[in-house]
Amino acid sequence: MAVWARLAAPYDGAFDPSQRFVTSWILSPAALFFIRALLSLYAFTTLFTIFGWNGSHGMSEASQHSFSYFTHLTYWGLAFYYAFAALHTGKYWLTGTSFLARWPKALQVAHSMFYSTIVIYPWIVTIVYWLLLAPGGFPSVFSSWSNTSQHALNSAYALFEIIFPRTSPLPWLDIIPIVIVLGLYLGLAYITHATEGFYVYDFLDLQTNSSGIVAAYIVGILAAAVIVFLVVRYLILLRVWLTERKMGKAGKFSSHEVAPVESVELK
Repeated sequence: MAVWARLAAPYDGAFDPSQRFVTSWILSPAALFFIRALLSLYAFTTLFTIFGWNGSHGMSEASQHSFSYFTHLTYWGLAFYYAFAALHTGKYWLTGTSFLARWPKALQVAHSMFYSTIVIYPWIVTIVYWLLLAPGGFPSVFSSWSNTSQHALNSAYALFEIIFPRTSPLPWLDIIPIVIVLGLYLGLAYITHATEGFYVYDFLDLQTNSSGIVAAYIVGILAAAVIVFLVVRYLILLRVWLTERKMGKAGKFSSHEVAPVESVELK
């Protein structure tokens, strides 16, 4: 029970009392809103442009199948996270309080866990794609742009959320949904094979790879997720320490709010 209490400690009491999810140590709330909104717009534009390209080139089936790929699902996640983050930040900028601050506790915790996936999954997508899946070259400028957007710029999105907002280090509890969602995706991959007749990723193919090799890939990716979680958590810890303790930058708040005083706790 003591271990569980420590894991759940970040979610006890008031949620985000100093508006860390909607403020930055260096950017004004207005600037943070516009950047998040622009990044969301770019992600949605990329996704729908790919759909349009596929439709106009006789590849509509590729768009349908895209929802079975972890790359596309996490990119949709980036688009929606940045849209909601912009919405919360814009509301805070204009009124001094965010929609997030008024949400039920369950949704607040869900948003925090959503944030954790946003700063972790893109790194896994980028690493796995460029190490295992990337072709020797792209057949067209469009293919080069779409793959760069989804398999390289996605990590830039994650890096932005690690560096610029005032978010606290990832709660240890969040490692549980990170691993569970990866496990659920594995189920989706094999359901796709059973219903559609293709493997979304070749390294999951049990017909060309032994079960031991497939298991090694799966365990390796899960281990990579845990390692990335630890790296990201301590990068955020380092950012908080540098910006708040060493540089004395408590954050830029809305002019409609008197910023609450919060001690810096690094756990």
